[in-house]
Amino acid sequence: MARRLVAAGLEEDPARAYRHAQAGRRLAARVGIVREATGIAAYRAGEWAEALTELRAARRLTGRSSYLPLMADSERALGRLDRALELVTGPESRGLDRATAIELRIVESGIRRDQGLPEAAVAALQVPELKDGRTRPESARLFYAYADALLDAGREDEAREWFGRAAAADTDGTTDAAERFEELDPVVFDYLADPENPEGSEYPEGSENPENPEGSENPENPEGSENPQAAADRD
Repeated sequence: MARRLVAAGLEEDPARAYRHAQAGRRLAARVGIVREATGIAAYRAGEWAEALTELRAARRLTGRSSYLPLMADSERALGRLDRALELVTGPESRGLDRATAIELRIVESGIRRDQGLPEAAVAALQVPELKDGRTRPESARLFYAYADALLDAGREDEAREWFGRAAAADTDGTTDAAERFEELDPVVFDYLADPENPEGSEYPEGSENPENPEGSENPENPEGSENPQAAADRD
């Protein structure tokens, strides 16, 4: 059983990781840590209903509330926004450690966006940890979610700033904050094209080639001059 859980934790493919966790669950379905691992694997694999079943069981067996963000987000993914909000704002959400409470706020912000309330999504993330100047393990996700909510609310300049902060806080590269920041970069490259010469021709319209002025068909043998090679042949 332990080997299955370790394999689930190490496996990069979510679907295969979930299969390893299911195999472990079949061997020890009454062990809280096994149900927790299976629920997390199901969540990462996008198996929302299964994730809810496993995480609820893990919560009953362990008494922990740290699963609430994953449970609420699974309800959200299933389109059950009212149930998701009950988990986010209900009595179960009180007394959580700050890291779990912030994850729950991130889920709440997503729910508000799904409801078509972009400013409420921004407000949900305005927690003290957003602007206290400290960087925590959860800072990258918080900053990223805040930037995403700002962008959805049409506040692009602010969104760009917070994607930049998320990129700086994301030392493990778990988000694409740096790419999102670059996408919103207002710098426009100037290709040094003459605005009066949009076609990119070498010489602007109406000007002469200084090496071949008008009236000269061959700059190396101007009209009226004798070809040196012809003169040599005649001699």
